[in-house]
Order: sequence, then C-alpha cells, then structure tokens
Amino acid sequence: MSTSSVASTTSKPIQASSKKSTNIDQRKRSAPPVDPIPTIVAFYIFLAANVLAAAYAPIQDCDEVFNYWEPTHYLNHGYGLQTWEYSPDYAIRSWLYIVIHAIIAKAGSIFSSNKAIEFYFVRVVLAFVCSVCESRLFSTISRILNPRIGIMFMIAMLFSPGMFHASAAYLPSSFSMYTTMLGMSAFMDWRGGLKTAQGIMWFGVGGTVGWPFATALVAPFIFEELVLASLTRDGMEVASRFLDGIVRSCVVMALQVAVDLFFYHKVLSVPWRIVSYNVFSGSGRGPEIFGTEPWDFYIRNLLLNFNVWFLLALAAGPLISLQNLLGGHSATKQSLLRLIVFVSPFYMWLAIFSLQSHKEERFMYPAYPFLGLNAAIALHIMLSYIGSSDRKKLVGRIHSKIKLAFVSLCVILAVDVGVLRILGIVSAYRAPLEIYIPLRASELGRSEETVCFGKEWYRFPSSHFLPKNMRAKFVHSDFDGLLPGSFNEAKIGFGFFPGTWLVPPGMNDQNIGDPGKYVRIFTDFRKSLNTANYTQIHIDHCSFLVDSHFPSSNASVLEPNYILDTESWEELYCGAFLDTSRTSPLGRILWVPEWSFIPVRYRRKWGRHCLMRRRSQK
Repeated sequence: MSTSSVASTTSKPIQASSKKSTNIDQRKRSAPPVDPIPTIVAFYIFLAANVLAAAYAPIQDCDEVFNYWEPTHYLNHGYGLQTWEYSPDYAIRSWLYIVIHAIIAKAGSIFSSNKAIEFYFVRVVLAFVCSVCESRLFSTISRILNPRIGIMFMIAMLFSPGMFHASAAYLPSSFSMYTTMLGMSAFMDWRGGLKTAQGIMWFGVGGTVGWPFATALVAPFIFEELVLASLTRDGMEVASRFLDGIVRSCVVMALQVAVDLFFYHKVLSVPWRIVSYNVFSGSGRGPEIFGTEPWDFYIRNLLLNFNVWFLLALAAGPLISLQNLLGGHSATKQSLLRLIVFVSPFYMWLAIFSLQSHKEERFMYPAYPFLGLNAAIALHIMLSYIGSSDRKKLVGRIHSKIKLAFVSLCVILAVDVGVLRILGIVSAYRAPLEIYIPLRASELGRSEETVCFGKEWYRFPSSHFLPKNMRAKFVHSDFDGLLPGSFNEAKIGFGFFPGTWLVPPGMNDQNIGDPGKYVRIFTDFRKSLNTANYTQIHIDHCSFLVDSHFPSSNASVLEPNYILDTESWEELYCGAFLDTSRTSPLGRILWVPEWSFIPVRYRRKWGRHCLMRRRSQK
C-alpha cells in the first residue's frame, strides 16, 4: 500500500471549489472503505480492556480520591473529606462533574449496600463510556484515513499502560480525553457534510465539564476550517458552524453555572477560576507550590506508558514531511494540510505542558488519542515503505517473509512491554484497594469508629472502602502541607448539602498546614528512632490505623514503625507493596516474575501496606 494512500484519502473532503455543493456530492458518492474490524467488535475489544482497568488499576493520583471520590461520597452518604478547592472561598472545582458521577454511584448502590460496589460501578461505567469513544474514533480513522491505521491505533490504545490508567480514572482530564475522541471523530469525518458544530461542542463540553485547558486541542481544527473558508470563499457558512458549536457549548456552561449556583450559593464560572488560579495566581500560589519537574518529565513518562508508540508519535510529523519531499508522491496541498492538522495537536500539547513547571501524568490524558493516532500514521508510513517491492530500492530486495517477521517482532515487543508494565503496576501497587476487606466482610468496623492515616494519607482510596459511618482521620506525619478537612454535616436549618456552601475552617490556597486536620497522637521513644521500641502514651482516637513498612526505611518521631509495634497494634490485613528503594530499575518499570533462575539483583523487593487494629479494640 502506497504511502500516498493516507494523503489521497484525506484530500477529497477539502478540495477547494467555487461550487461547494460539488464537493459535498462527491463525498456522498464516494464509497467508504470497509472497516477491517466491525465497529461493534472493536467496541467489545476496547470494553474488555477497559473493564480490566476498572477492576484492577491502582489509583494513580490522590487528587482523584480527595477532589472527586470524596465529594461524590458526601453527596450520596452525607459525609466525606473536603479539600480547599471545594471551599466557597476558592471554588475551583465544579459540582456538575461530581453530580454526574454521584448519580451513577447511586445507581450502583441498588446492587449492594457495600459502598465499594459503588466505586467499581462508577469505574465500569467510565470504562464503558471510554470504549464507546474509542470505537467511534477507531471507526472514523479506519474509514477516513486507512483501515491499517485504524488497526494500529487500536493496538496502541489497548496495550499502553497510559490508557490503562486513564480509561477508567475518575478525573476531569479523563473526561476531556473522552470528549477529545468524539471531537476528533467529528472534525475528521466529513462524509455526509461538515460536522464543525458537533466537534466544537465536544471540545467545549470537555473544557467546561472536564478540564478547561483541553479546549486548546481544537485549535488546529479551527485553523483548518479558516483555511477552508478562504478557499471556498464562503465565510458566512463557516461562521455559522462556529456559532452553532459555541452556542451548544454555552448551553452546557449555563447548566454548569446553575448547578454550581445551587451548591456554592453564588454565581461563578469554575472553568475561568481554574484558568485564573493556574495562570494568574502570582507568587506563593498556583500549581508550582505543589512541586515542579524538569522539562523532560513528560518524555520520560510517555516512554514508560507508551514505549515504542510514543517514539512513533514523535516521528509522525517528520515522516509525513519526508514522504512528501522525497517519496515522489502526488499528494495535494490540501491533503497535506489535513495530515498536519491531524498530527499537530499532540506536538502542541506536549510542548505547552513541557514548558510548565508543575507537571503531572494526568495532564497528558486529553492528548492520548492524538498520540495513538500519530503513532498509527507513522507506523503505516513505515510499513508502506518496508513493504515496497521495488527492486531498485534496498528494502525491495529483502524477502517479504523476513520483513513481515521483523515488523511483527517489533509490534509484539511493544505489546509485551506494555503488558509487562501493566502487570507490574497492578501487582506492585494494588494493596491500598485490598486491605479494607476485613472491615467490610465482618463486624470489625462499627459506626463512628475511625481509621487513621499517617504517612500513607495519600494512598487512601476513599471512604467508599470503609463501612457506613466509619470516618477517615489523619495523624501527624513528616508531611507539613494542607490535608483535607471534612464536609460540614449540619442538617437542620441549613437546607440541602450545607457542606458545599458553608465555609470550612483552616483552608488556604498556599498549601499551609492546618493543625485542625489532625487527630492527636503522642509518642515517646525510649531507645533509638531506628527501632520500634517506644511507648504509646495516647492514641484513643484511632480504632484502626493504616501504615506501611519497608525494610530499608528509617523511623522518625512523627513516622514511627507502627507495624512493628505488635503490643499496640494487631495486623488485620497486609498487602505486598513494592519497595522502590531496593528494587532495580527493571523491576520498577516492568513485571519481573519470581523465578529462581532470575538473578536476585533483578527481582522485585517488597514492603508491607497494612490495616491494623488497636489491641484494646477486641
């Protein structure tokens, strides 16, 4: 298959003509390519992978718990942990996004009174939605670009650890990823007429309900529309499509303002407040106070989460240029423009966020579909060149079976590396989702009791894993930043959900710790801090405690080895947790089996993540 096949397929919809209707008629008459995999089959394949992620993926980011799962728990159960972002004084999180998921969680409660079922039900629904979006985009790529590109896109999305994290994550960036796929499909698919308004709407919904920065991904498609307007000299129709899409987005924004008015008791635009906080906060505020990373953070992260597919995604632009400069193909300027529009959003997103000081893996989620598309286009171009039978070229003299074996080996290697990393992540970090089973499976957990968290506060998977009316509390650790508080649970005389509009105490946007967020624990060490020989003086407020222990770690005054204090604490459930300080880089990156012939230095080393009960609680 010629490398020009990508360009020739995309060139038809944007041919300039003084008679716009001629182009539309040609699009209607052109028979779409047959999908190599029916869309419904692709949907079930995507769904199988995403449901596995929903069932087994660890929570990657504590923001997912405290900013989304906990507010959802508050709406459905009347209590939960509250971050400063939900204080009416700051209000940089929209309740519309929470309400949508709270309704889904409430529907999940029909099947069981176990709150963990709500958690996994929401995840499965998110996996379903992601699968719908992926299959829609897969179908569009296969029909508009090339069936082989569609297959490669599917493989990249199915077997990448990045999509394993993002597909069922309860995060606005994942929601924006879903709408990005729908927006891409609308802008790419010109069969039956332009779908500009639909595309703008989907990117607008992703930016309004999800993450406002994700709307930047629509820019190359808007540029393409403006070029089209200059070629067809029909600016009024283009403006009409723009206006249609903007109006649809504004309807969603109006709904968001209304929902936030109900919860915050004030009129505000959360998307603007998010942008204002992240861009215009000034010194001592803004995302940088939560940590910064070097410029190459995303390069290293995407190499881990997409391996070969990331390198292919970077190569897409240069390969398209080489194809048109050196390949001798007769691609039109219009078709080249379409390809540039398709591949440029990924480069734009990577460049913009690499320049930001504060970096997090989830910031890349909206661009994952573009990464997959870029990688698929690049691989298609490479396969077309490798598959050449022109004896005048060196590659044409190589036997076809040898070339097939080489290509197959590379793809299988990429798949295997992705699967091994997924297995490694699940086996290494799943313990925080498992240790609460004893509380839910017995009478151990009673109402009004507390589970305390010290240095492991950021691994708490949400109140959905605790029995009804059992609260999560914090004890002092070496972390000195601002921890979440609790939503106000006032009921009489305060109307619906007072915790959403009553100003909580001790909140600030500068990550300054508040003593009111802690349960007091006093300890007195009688010997060395590196031993667990200390006397517990007062810990009455904690019925249960979650802690971890790694053989290489050292205790401190605020972070003693609670697990080793068997006189005060009884282990209820301990899960293996990867000790990254003692594990080799290979073991941290991939799953390494515990086989005897594997050298010890390459095997993974383990600590323990435990749920414990105070000895007096029997």
